[in-house]
Amino acid sequence: MTELSASPQAETSFAAILTPHRSLGPKGFAVLMGAVCIVSFSTGLLFYLIGAWPVVGFMGLDVALIYIAFKLNYRAARLYETVDLTQTALTVTRVQPSGKAQVWSFNPYWVRLNLEDRTGRSSELSIASHGKRLVFATFLTDPEREDFAQALSTALSANKAPDPA
Repeated sequence: MTELSASPQAETSFAAILTPHRSLGPKGFAVLMGAVCIVSFSTGLLFYLIGAWPVVGFMGLDVALIYIAFKLNYRAARLYETVDLTQTALTVTRVQPSGKAQVWSFNPYWVRLNLEDRTGRSSELSIASHGKRLVFATFLTDPEREDFAQALSTALSANKAPDPA
């Protein structure tokens, strides 16, 4: 998901928070896990009744592995990136699920924004300036990445334009 907003600071001309999309919310997760538990319990009970009792343990293991996989996926969803543009700097901050932040800063006058279409793979959005290159917004879908690239490109162009004084 991409959120664009005007920052309360007067000097920020563009600000965005980029977050990965997750289609299954907490309520949907509870319903899905309930359904998986019911199916696994029913299947395990059937195998138990016909004498194949060791299968019950594997059915429980399936439920546990599905739960762990979803929890890891939700943890990865805590990743986000912020993009802030001022007259003097284009700053990209990537915050990992662990909370560790990485910050890259570019001079907006010299920065080149590149959206590369790659055959058979997702497009790639990057910023390059003075020998530094940063690929970002990798978790966005191609249409979201294109929309964001257009919005950032427009903001960069407006930022480079001379002030009508």
